[in-house]
Order: sequence, then C-alpha cells, then structure tokens
Amino acid sequence: MEAETLALASGVDFSMWGLFARATLMVKLVMLVLVLASIWSWGIIIDKAITFRRARREARDFDEAFWSGEPLDELFAQLGPEPDGRMQRVFAAGMVEWQRSHRDDGALIPGAQARIDRSMDVAIQKEAQGLQKGLAVLATVGSTAPFIGLFGTVWGIMHAFIGIAEAQNTSLVVVAPGIAEALLATALGLLAAIPAVIFYNKLSSDADGIVGGYESFADEFSTILSRQLDS
Repeated sequence: MEAETLALASGVDFSMWGLFARATLMVKLVMLVLVLASIWSWGIIIDKAITFRRARREARDFDEAFWSGEPLDELFAQLGPEPDGRMQRVFAAGMVEWQRSHRDDGALIPGAQARIDRSMDVAIQKEAQGLQKGLAVLATVGSTAPFIGLFGTVWGIMHAFIGIAEAQNTSLVVVAPGIAEALLATALGLLAAIPAVIFYNKLSSDADGIVGGYESFADEFSTILSRQLDS
C-alpha cells in the first residue's frame, strides 16, 4: 500500500507551473492578479529609484550653482521660466513672481514677498505630487495582496475538500496536490506584498526628504529676496 502511494505521489508534478496548471480557474485568476501586481510594483520601485536619484543629483548641482555667487537674474536667464530640474522649477517659480512684482518704473508691487512664497509653495506641492506618484499603488498592493492570496487559498482548499469527498479518499496523494495549489496563492500574495510594503516605506521617506530639501531651499531663497525687498 505504501509503495503504491509513493508511486502515485511521484507522478504528481509539484513544480510551480504544475501547481498552477492544476489549480481551478478562480485560483488561476488570483495567481495571475498577484503576479501582475508584483510586476507592477517592481516597475514602480525601479522607476522611483531612478527618479529620486536624478532628483538628488539635480538638486545638488543646482545648489552649487545657486551658491556660486552668480547673480540670480543671470542664473534665471540661463535656466529659463520652465527648467528641467525639480529644484530649478521651484527657483524659477519664485523668480517669475519676483519679476512680475516689479512695476515699469522699477518699484515693487505691495505684497510681493507673500506672492513669491505662495508661488514657490505651489511649485513644491507639484513636485511633491510628482515624486509621490505611484507610491499609493505600492501601499495598495502591500495591504491587499495577502488577502487576495488568502482568498485564493480558501477557494483552493474548498475545492480540494470537495475533491476529497468525491474521491472518498483521504490519503496524501489526494489531499496534498490540492492543498499545495491553494497555498501557492498565499505564497504569491506574500511575495507581492512584502517588497511593496518595504519599498513603500523606503520611497516615502526618500520623497519626504527630497521635498524637505526643496522647502529648505525655498526658505533660504525667500530670505535672500526679503533682504533685497528691505533694502
């Protein structure tokens, strides 16, 4: 009897593809959703890692140019009103409002400081939204993927029990394949959720740090303009 059981068990394909192929349609759909969610998450993770690295490099290069002693009007003339860099766009927003606040006779329109600060705040908010775009997907995958996998597991185990009842056989040869197929869905759910949660926390912290750098620069730039207004 044991030899027969071992012979039957050896003929069962327990590979990932074998488990997927034997799964019910519902479990297959769950697995496909989880695989696609994992691929989507990794795409966002890679894209954000590249974007954040570029943003840090641009901010570092612009910070050196800003504090090089070059007149701000000349620096703005080189960059233009719509530069490519994120911190450069914050600077450009302030300079555009600074220039708009001058009358034809050279005098400043009242309330220039407040308008400049608001312009830079709006620019920072836009850049923050761009940096954080896609992170909500990671949060969603991290919070829902385990439950989606669990649903697939519950569905698969239910189907396995139905098969056991129909076969009227509780041997491992009958039980193990159905249970293994069902547990694969939970494994895929965790495989999608764990990286999503880890990198969501990491990338959110990085985005906050980059935006904090923009806010610090805006405060410093506003202080410089405030001195010129007072003089």
